[in-house]
Amino acid sequence: MPEDTLGSWTFRRVTRADFPLIASWLAQPEVHRWWQHEWTAAALERDFGPSVDGIEANQDWLALLDGRPVGLVQRSKVAEYAENLVEFSHLGEVPDGAITIDYLLGEGRAHGHGSSMLAAFVHRTWADEPHAPAILITVVAANHPSWRALEKAGFMIVGQGDAPPENPADDPLHYLLRLDRPSS
Repeated sequence: MPEDTLGSWTFRRVTRADFPLIASWLAQPEVHRWWQHEWTAAALERDFGPSVDGIEANQDWLALLDGRPVGLVQRSKVAEYAENLVEFSHLGEVPDGAITIDYLLGEGRAHGHGSSMLAAFVHRTWADEPHAPAILITVVAANHPSWRALEKAGFMIVGQGDAPPENPADDPLHYLLRLDRPSS
């Protein structure tokens, strides 16, 4: 897929050459707090290899700011993963064809990069997925910086309820955030 640019953001698909960088991000306490992933070579291959090979529905994207990698964005259709469909439906309406994304910032947190990265990736998603009516994201309520960044990028909280948190230390309360495709 070609790169897409909005302002100073570009996005490209993750390759295995990116695994050491992703591992360094996943090992950061500020990231690991919310992304409970292992960062060994075997775990990275298990978690990201199928996307790199195109055999998994999920797409992993490296987010670059002025050409420098600063984050990771994952994208899939909600219905492509049964557990997502169940969790999202428990929290609110899931329109047919809805997309979900997940993301992390490995660099530049607390500089407003989260909301600008999300806005740029939303723009990319509308172009890549012309039939998607909405983007839905679940966020554990305790992750205030994440859902605030989503709100700044135009998402609205449309539902809430309990769902299993990725980090067992968190309360199960989650928010469902939604952004509808803009009218033409």
